[in-house]
Amino acid sequence: MNPRAVVAGGAGFIGYHFVSRLLGEGFDVVIVDNFATGTRRNAEDCAIEDVCEVVRADICNSIDIAGPVDYVINLACPASPVDFSRIPVEIMRACSVGTNNLLELALHKGAVFLQASTSEVYGNPERHPQQEGYTGNVNITGPRAVYDEGKRYAEALGLAYERKYKMPIRVARIFNTYGPRMRADDGRVVSNFCVQALRDEPLTIYGDGNHTRSFCYVTDMVEALWRLLTSDVTGPVNVGNPDERSMRELAELVLSLTRNSAGTQQLPLPHADDPTRRCPDISRAKAELGWQPATPLEDGLRETLSWFREVLGVEGPDPLPATAPP
Repeated sequence: MNPRAVVAGGAGFIGYHFVSRLLGEGFDVVIVDNFATGTRRNAEDCAIEDVCEVVRADICNSIDIAGPVDYVINLACPASPVDFSRIPVEIMRACSVGTNNLLELALHKGAVFLQASTSEVYGNPERHPQQEGYTGNVNITGPRAVYDEGKRYAEALGLAYERKYKMPIRVARIFNTYGPRMRADDGRVVSNFCVQALRDEPLTIYGDGNHTRSFCYVTDMVEALWRLLTSDVTGPVNVGNPDERSMRELAELVLSLTRNSAGTQQLPLPHADDPTRRCPDISRAKAELGWQPATPLEDGLRETLSWFREVLGVEGPDPLPATAPP
């Protein structure tokens, strides 16, 4: 009998890729998604009769899945900055009520539980790079707190279940991830830059352009999640790419890849507590999962730009590499 996994948020960006990996590993999968930010295309492209079932449901309501379940994966929470002010209560309920419902499902089924957490639990970090033992610098009343604090709560709740019920809990602190299947309107910097560049528009940089992020290609991220899911590793694990880039560097790279001559435009930062630096220490992932990212940013961006060309219906040549081959 095939192992069976319930993937909440399986119609989302990372969800699609992770469900595809599970199917490739011989799993039966139940996708649970309310399609608030996930897409029907992602779900339909994964759906296979008697192998991958799609259930439209809100995890904030009672979750009832018939039959055995070996793994419960919680990827169900809007993660885009544009959503923090648009659906703040829904985000906090997904992280609290929704996570609790999924934990109860895993407890009832005797399943391994994987919680997708985030680098946002570190807030605007005063320690760099960020290690799992760092407790962060989060503005608990700011507009970003609905996501930051929501994910911190979800981690704490999962680990409370682990201590009380001896449940196998896995926690992945996911850093910035990009790749095909991103939404064009999700408000994240990679999708913003790609869409603007392909439309021959100037790329919008918020602040002075010196803010940094570390971008991990989605297939590398999925490999880390797979290894964590099937491991015995307990406690949070950073999963991300330690290749730190400034927003200005990223913009210049996207402009080069798309041969866009429109340049950039600068606007004020939308939030005062927007993190100025973000970079993971992945020592634990290397040591305990044998994992590190393998995809160079330039290669990942080429694939991402090809995806957005299809989504936007933009004609033109495929993106060039950032530098000419030797």
